[in-house]
Amino acid sequence: MRREEKKEPMNIEELYRTYFDIVYRYIRSVSRDGALAEEVTQETFFKALKKADQFRDDCDVRVWLCQIAKNTLYDHLKKQKKQLPGEEQPETAESHGGEIFEEKLAQRSQAMEIHKVLHGLSEPYKEVFSLRTFGELKFSEIGMLFGKSENWARVTYYRARVKIREELEYEDYM
Repeated sequence: MRREEKKEPMNIEELYRTYFDIVYRYIRSVSRDGALAEEVTQETFFKALKKADQFRDDCDVRVWLCQIAKNTLYDHLKKQKKQLPGEEQPETAESHGGEIFEEKLAQRSQAMEIHKVLHGLSEPYKEVFSLRTFGELKFSEIGMLFGKSENWARVTYYRARVKIREELEYEDYM
């Protein structure tokens, strides 16, 4: 979504409806905290409204919003003097019935393992993987966000996937 020669003002309601899920999923994947992701996402759109005049038309809106969201998250964590939160605990067996619970637990366990490995990756692998997988950004948009090329984003994403796969295979042998 790009604006025509700054003739058309930025419609924050349309931005919110169109990009809320993308920004929320991205921040949720980085922070692993739903309440924090909700708060940061809300603040991101507030800041976007305030900074609408700084938006460059040569930049994709998703990239711009994710950059604001990332900076907002880091500012929030600095103020709270916190690191990214740890894993959430799975629900107890009493809250679900039999086989359905076991299936959900297995899926959740696998997802938690992937998240654990993902958050153990160094930057920029973790962030590129999150932006591509959870933020659903194109490689060109990820490259733009980092000030790098589309090819750099592709290679970094591929290397992150290899590292995750290797770590998961290693943990299976432990």
